[in-house]
Amino acid sequence: MDNFQQPQVNPGVPGYGYNQNQNQQVSPVISVKEWMLTMLILIIPIVNIIMMFVWAFGEGNPTKKNYFKASLIWGAIVLVIYAIIAVILIAAAASSSMY
Repeated sequence: MDNFQQPQVNPGVPGYGYNQNQNQQVSPVISVKEWMLTMLILIIPIVNIIMMFVWAFGEGNPTKKNYFKASLIWGAIVLVIYAIIAVILIAAAASSSMY
C-alpha cells in the first residue's frame, strides 16, 4: 500500500534540490521577502520597466526570469492591441470629419 516515493533532494541546501529521477536541477524557492522587494521595485515608474528587462534577460532564478519574460510578452500584446484601437479611432474620427 505504501508505494509512494518521495522525490530526492539535496538536504544540505534548503529550498534547492536535485531530482534524481529526471537528472534535472530544481530552482531555489523565491522567498516572500524577495517577492515583497520585487513588488516594491515594480511600483516605481520607469524603474519597473527597466528592472523587468533586467530580471527577464539577466542572470538569476529561472522561475523569476520566466515570470518576467511572460509579463513582457503580455505587455507587448496589450500595447499592440491599444495601437490597433488607436489607429481605428483616429481613422474613424478623420473619416467622420470629412462630411
